Amino acid sequence: MSKTYVIGDIHGCYDEFIELSKQIGITDDDLIISLGDIVDRGAKSVELFEYFKRRKNSVVLMGNHERKHLNGILSYSQEIVKVQFQDKYNEFLEWLKTLPYFYETESAIIVHAFFEHDKKLHEQKEEVLAGTTSGSRYLKNKYEEGKYWSDFYTGEKPIIYGHHVVGEEIKIKNKTYGIDTGACHAGMLTAIELPSFTIHQIKVDKDYWKEEQSKWQIPVLESKDWENMKISQVHKQIQKLEYKEEQEVKDFLQNQKIWISDIEELLEELKNELENLTLELKNRFADNFNQEVAKLNFRTFIFKAKSNNLTIEDLRKTLDTPQKIIDLATELNINKIPKRKASR
Repeated sequence: MSKTYVIGDIHGCYDEFIELSKQIGITDDDLIISLGDIVDRGAKSVELFEYFKRRKNSVVLMGNHERKHLNGILSYSQEIVKVQFQDKYNEFLEWLKTLPYFYETESAIIVHAFFEHDKKLHEQKEEVLAGTTSGSRYLKNKYEEGKYWSDFYTGEKPIIYGHHVVGEEIKIKNKTYGIDTGACHAGMLTAIELPSFTIHQIKVDKDYWKEEQSKWQIPVLESKDWENMKISQVHKQIQKLEYKEEQEVKDFLQNQKIWISDIEELLEELKNELENLTLELKNRFADNFNQEVAKLNFRTFIFKAKSNNLTIEDLRKTLDTPQKIIDLATELNINKIPKRKASR
């Protein structure tokens, strides 16, 4: 007879998930319900995606980490996973669109994070169920400080949830079961068997998140689209990371500083080239100057130069990304365009 197992936040701990499955004796006929947050922080988010994508008897709920990927709100842990997925990332995003926000069995309601105690299941907000930042803010206005939704739950059907690390032992209160036991932080990975509510756990021996943060710093930095960032954003990104002590990161940031400085210095050379080109065009096309200039992509600058009104600030406002500066420098046949130095 097939069984149902609800698994707490896995967060990339694929090996431990497989080990727990074997320890329990889960078969292909059994239903596995993941509370969500299968990705980020741990080492094997891609493997977990592949596993649940192909497993027939499985449900993965929308966790706040999945929703961040789906909405393109990427903090460091999501940036790491994006690099890990490489060309499979778009496929992953499409799969995320299929994830439900809750699942109900005969014996339990299953959600990723929160549940308003005085509303029915179909009335719950998605951001509450998924535990997003906006969902947390919403509940903060509803429950007094130090109180949690589970403190007030009086429903008949038990609720199983994750999202909030409750320690290495599950938290049981008012027919609610908190089973995020901190797997990716060297805690426990927990499963509840239904309908018996039997608890199964396995110890995770290492703090994957601590390890991953250090391991992926340079690959994540290299993956950023520095050329198409606003120049102001490039400076902010560099400043944001200046507290890092790792020499490899310091070297990367120093290379970025040199590169963006060289890129910005090109503006003076661009201004000179544009003014020289303007004089040349005036001499060559005295009667048809406007018609000839109108054919150029950078005609606005030429017209300004003709009126002696072209300034560095004009260029800076329009050429607000490194790539725009590089493109114009290329069009004007400027040699020695600065290139970013790769870290490896």
